[in-house]
Amino acid sequence: MGNKMKAAYFKEFGELDNIIVGELDRPEPGEGEVLVRVKAAGVNPVDAAVSRGMLNEVIPAEFPAIPGWDMAGVVEECGHSARRFEQGDEVYAYDRRPTIKHGTFAEYVVLPESYLAHKPETVSMEEAGGIPLVGLTAYQSLFQFGNLQENDTLLILGASGGVGTLAIQLAKSIGARVIGVAGEENQQFMKEIGADETIDYSAGHVGEALEEVAPDGVDFIFHCSRGDSLKQSIGTLKSGGQLISITNRNPDIPDDIQFQYVFVEPNAKQLEHIRELTEQGHIEVPVSKTYSLEETAEALRQIESLHTRGKTVITP
Repeated sequence: MGNKMKAAYFKEFGELDNIIVGELDRPEPGEGEVLVRVKAAGVNPVDAAVSRGMLNEVIPAEFPAIPGWDMAGVVEECGHSARRFEQGDEVYAYDRRPTIKHGTFAEYVVLPESYLAHKPETVSMEEAGGIPLVGLTAYQSLFQFGNLQENDTLLILGASGGVGTLAIQLAKSIGARVIGVAGEENQQFMKEIGADETIDYSAGHVGEALEEVAPDGVDFIFHCSRGDSLKQSIGTLKSGGQLISITNRNPDIPDDIQFQYVFVEPNAKQLEHIRELTEQGHIEVPVSKTYSLEETAEALRQIESLHTRGKTVITP
């Protein structure tokens, strides 16, 4: 194996045109680390924000920096004391490290074996590569920081995007009632993946539409969108209800609800549970478009628009 690899990277923060596709040194696995040949890397809005330097105060970059936090691939080499996996194992992971350096928009990535889980056998590499970040975000929001229960009524704002798509399916897997909010073009899509009711935010006031489908209010709002939908719908949340947001750290909300802002953390144990749910048929991962490594900047521009359905994936 050569000591070089192809990667998409940037040498400074700025416009997405700064993304370079070329050769870099292939990382070597250290103690407790695994080298993985990346087969698919999910693209997320945060990747564009990282490239623009919008997270630099929280997660600094070391240049040249390779973006990308989602990954599915094949174990190539295990470092000293890394014994959970063997060469040839198919794995997937959410690869957010303390610094932006060796991301997943590359032919190879090194990461701690504790980040890795076995890839679901029932889905393709492209589908698996789109699961980790959005799957863990939805999982931690609903079940770790939130406490969604069977028969709860869950309102998902931004339900047709990557996180919302997984949230619908995870909620249905435990028997919750799901109301999805998205644009007109995604109403049927949300129903196809399990939403019980859907609302078109562009057709009018979301709160007024909610009073029609949930006159008794909702138990839980999962906020993974921008715009006015939360402001319009917060009045439908029952007293003592739960609000989880991944887009707003400090929303204007009543005092009688439980609020938590969530920024997803790597968690291999949860990924193994998501793998089991996927293999049981509870989770599908619609991949809307795949891009080559050379098209990374285009993929980031597309995901930055926030008008996506399902997952966008890069295949190095």
